[in-house]
Amino acid sequence: MSPTLKARSALAAASLLLATPSLAQAPQAGAPPAEASQHEGTAPAQAQPVMTKPPALVQQVEAQYPPEALAQGGTASVRLIITIAADGTVADVLPTEAAGHGFDEAAIAAVRQFRFSPAEVDGVPAPVQVEYVYHFTLNAPPEEAPGQEQVQAAPKATLTGQLISRGSRSRVAGATVRCGDDPEAPEATSDADGRFTLEVPPGECAVRVVASGFQLYQTKEQLKQNETTEVNFFLAPAAGALETVVRSERPKKEVVRRTITRQEAQRTPGTFGDPIRVIQALPGVARAPFISGELLVRGSNPGQTATMMDGVSIPILFHLLGGPSVVNAEFIDQLDFYPGGYGSQYGRAVGGIVEVGTRKGAADTFHGSVKVDVLDAGFFLEAPVTDGISVAAAARRSYIDTLLPVFLPKSEGSTLSVVPRYWDYQLRVDFGAKRGARSEAEAQAGGARSTGYVMAFGSDDQLRVVSSGPKTERDLSVDTQTLFHRLKGDWTYRKGNLTSVFTPYVGYDSNSFKFGAAKQDGVGYTVGAREVLGLELSSALTVRTGVDLMYEHQSFDVEFPAPENFEYVAFPGAESVGELLVEKIGLGAFDGALFVEADMKVGKFTFTPGVRGNLQRAGDTQNLALDPRLWVRFAATERTSLKGSLGLYSQPPETFRFIDLPYGNPDLVYQRAFQSSLGVDHRLTDVLNVDVTGFFNRRFNNIVAPGQIITRTGGGVVQLPYSNEGIGRALGLEVMVKKDRASAKDRWSGWLSYTFSRSLDGRAGPKPDGGGGFGGGFNDSDETYGLSPFDQTHILTLVSSYILGNGWELGGRFRYTTGRPTTPLNHTFDLYQVDRNRFDGTYGPYASARTAGFHQLDVRLDKSWQFQSWTLGAYIDVQNLYNAENVEFVFNDYRQRREYEVPGIPILPVVGVKGSF
Repeated sequence: MSPTLKARSALAAASLLLATPSLAQAPQAGAPPAEASQHEGTAPAQAQPVMTKPPALVQQVEAQYPPEALAQGGTASVRLIITIAADGTVADVLPTEAAGHGFDEAAIAAVRQFRFSPAEVDGVPAPVQVEYVYHFTLNAPPEEAPGQEQVQAAPKATLTGQLISRGSRSRVAGATVRCGDDPEAPEATSDADGRFTLEVPPGECAVRVVASGFQLYQTKEQLKQNETTEVNFFLAPAAGALETVVRSERPKKEVVRRTITRQEAQRTPGTFGDPIRVIQALPGVARAPFISGELLVRGSNPGQTATMMDGVSIPILFHLLGGPSVVNAEFIDQLDFYPGGYGSQYGRAVGGIVEVGTRKGAADTFHGSVKVDVLDAGFFLEAPVTDGISVAAAARRSYIDTLLPVFLPKSEGSTLSVVPRYWDYQLRVDFGAKRGARSEAEAQAGGARSTGYVMAFGSDDQLRVVSSGPKTERDLSVDTQTLFHRLKGDWTYRKGNLTSVFTPYVGYDSNSFKFGAAKQDGVGYTVGAREVLGLELSSALTVRTGVDLMYEHQSFDVEFPAPENFEYVAFPGAESVGELLVEKIGLGAFDGALFVEADMKVGKFTFTPGVRGNLQRAGDTQNLALDPRLWVRFAATERTSLKGSLGLYSQPPETFRFIDLPYGNPDLVYQRAFQSSLGVDHRLTDVLNVDVTGFFNRRFNNIVAPGQIITRTGGGVVQLPYSNEGIGRALGLEVMVKKDRASAKDRWSGWLSYTFSRSLDGRAGPKPDGGGGFGGGFNDSDETYGLSPFDQTHILTLVSSYILGNGWELGGRFRYTTGRPTTPLNHTFDLYQVDRNRFDGTYGPYASARTAGFHQLDVRLDKSWQFQSWTLGAYIDVQNLYNAENVEFVFNDYRQRREYEVPGIPILPVVGVKGSF
C-alpha cells in the first residue's frame, strides 16, 4: 500500500514579548500602548507584565510536502520562532535550525498563513512570540478505527508533575510534554505553575519536554495501568545558568531609548556587576572624572540629567566617591536611558533621563541570591505570599572601611585615608489579578482589572577616616552624610480602551557636612503624585494626559564664616576674618506640570505631538514654562526607519537656591533647553542593528556660580551666589552597532558605540569677579563662552562577551575618550599678593589645552556551577588590565610654578562570589 502524507505541528512554548511603554516624567506600569518605532525596547521599568491569556491556534494550514523529500521518504521536524501580532496574525517566522531538503521553506510558507486567538498581557491584547515545531512525517494509511467499546476498554496511565528550571527553581510555563516523538502521541502543556497532566497507555514512556529557552529534556518513566505517577522534571536553561527571555521591541515615543536587561548588564566588564554602570558605555555619555559619579549627557552639565527609580526622582544614583549604584543589582528589572528627545510626560531635566525599574516578586516559589565581594555584601529575596500577591526585598552593606585598617601599615600615624561607608535597601509588595487568571472577567468582576504595588527604598552614605598605628588605629567619623528614603504606591486600572495610572509618593532626605569652620545640616521632605489617563480612540490614535505634582520643604542649620567683602573687608597680610554666621533656614517649593500628548499613525508615518506646562512656586517667586515637543518616525522599509524630534525642556532650580542672600537668590527662573535630533535605525540582520543619530541642543537660563553683581537696597554692591546667566550649545553624532545572540547556541554578543561631540559653555553676562566658578580663572582677554570643561570630542566604547561553554563566560570592554579641556599654566614670573599672603599663577587662554586622552581595557571572567535547585557563580572583574596611567586631575604647587598630574586607578581586580536559588 502506498504511503499517505500527513503533516502535523505542535505548539512548543510561548514567551512574553511586549508590554506597555514607559511613560513620561515618572513612567507608569501599564500605561496605554503608544504606536512608534521598533528599537531596543523591553518590558516596562515599573512592573513585570503578566500574560493573562496565551495565544491559541485557530486556523492551521497544512504545508506542502517537499517533492524531493517525499520521493526519498525523508521526514523532519522544523523548529520555528513565530511572532504573533496583537490581532492574532503571524507577523514573522524564523527557523532556529536549518532542516534542509525544502522542509524549512515549506513550513515557513504554511505557518505564515496561520491565525491565532490574540494573546493578552495584563488583560490587553499584545504581541507575543512562540516556539513552534512543525513535524513532517510519512505514515501508513490509518487502520480501521476501533469501536467505541474498544476505545473505552483501552487501559490508561496518568503522568502528572511540575516543570522546574534547574539552578533557580523557577516554574516553566507553556512547555510541551509528550511520550516519544510519535506525531499521534498525546501531549500536554504546562500551566503558569509549570504543572501538567498527561494520560497515556501504560508501560514505558519516553518523556520529551520542549520548552522555549530550555534544552530538550528526555527521560523514561514506567507507568502502571490505572495509576498516577507524579514527577518533578528539572529543565536546564539553554544558555547556561541565565534565563533566556525573548522580548519584542516595544513601541516608544522617543527617538532614542537604549535599554539594557539585568542579565546583560551584570556581565558587562568593568562594572563590577553593577547594571547601572553600563550607562557609561552607551553613546552620548561623556566620561565623568574619576569618583565623581556624574552623568554628562549630550554636552549637558552635571546635575542636568534626571535620575529616577520606578518613576520617582532620587537625589543620587551612585554611592559617594564613585561607589556602586544605590540599587541592588538583583533588584533591577531593566534600565532605560533617554539621552534626549523624550516625550512630554518626562520633565524636570534639560539633559537626559535615567530610569531604573525594579523587579516584581516571583509568583511561583521562593527565590533569592547572596553576593559577596571585596567591596560589599548584599542579598535579594522574592516570593509569592498568596495568589495575586508577591514580595521582593534586597539590602546591601559595604565593609571596605572595616577591612582597610587591617591592611594599612601599623606604624603610628603612618596612614590616613578617607573611605566610603554605605548601605541601601529596597522592598516591594505587588498585588493584582489571581495568578493564572485567563481574562479580565476572571481577574475582577465587571470586566475591569486593577493591579499595583507599594515600594520602599533608600540609601545612606558616609565618609569615614581610617588611620593606623598603635594609638590611632581607630575609625574617626567625618561629618559628611547623604541619606534618602522613598515610599511610593502604584495603582493601575484598566477597562476597555481606558487606562488610569495613579502614583503617590513621599520622601525624606538628609545631608550634612563639616569642612573647617563651615557646617551645614539639611533635611528635606517631599510629597508628590502623578495621574496618567490614556484612551485608545482607534488603532491609529491614542491620547494621553496627566498631572505631575511635587512639593518639598527643605530646612538648614548652617554655620559659615561671613563671606569676604559681604560684611567684613580683607586687611593686608591675611584673609578676611569675620563673625561666624549661624542661621536656621527653611523654605518650601511646589513644582507641578500638566501634560498631554497623542500618538497618530498616518500611513508609514507616526507622529507624537505633545506639550508640558510647568509651574513653580518657591517663597514669593512664581515661574512658568511651556514645553511643546514633537516626535516623528517614518517606517521606510521593514528594516529601516527614519526618526526625528524637537522640543523645549525645563528644569526648576533646586529649592535651596531660592534662599535669601548671602546663601541664595530668590529671583531664579526655570533652566531651559532646546533639543533636536535626526537619525536612522537599520536592522542589518535579525541580530545586528545599527542606529545613527545626530543631535543639536541649546541651553539658556542655566544656573551659574558666582552670579551677577547687584546693588543692594540702601547702597553697596554684592555678588549673587547664583544667577540664570548660563548658556551653552552642543552638537554631535552618535553611532550604536549592537549584536544580540541569535539563539541559545549563539555564543557571541556585544556592541560598539561612538560619539562625536562638541560642547560649548559660558554665560550671557560679564565675566564673574575673580573668575572663580566658571571652570577656572580668566585672563582679561578671555571670553566667557568657549569649550565646556566637560567637552570630549571623541568617545569610543567596544563591549563584547563570549560564552566559552561549561559555565564559563569571558567579556571585555575597551574605552577611549578625548582629554578634557584645561586652562594651561603659563608661568613667567611669581605673582605674590601681599594683602592675602599667597601666590597667584599666570595662565594661558581659557580652555586652550587638553589633558591626555583616556584609554582603558577591562576584562571579566565568570564561572557558574549549576546544581539542581541552586546556582553558584564566581567572577573576577579586572579594571585597567594593562595599567594605563590616565590623567584624572591637575593641580599646581603653592607658587603656581608647576603642574602635577594625578593618575586614576591602576590595575584593579575585584573577586566575588554569588549564590542564587
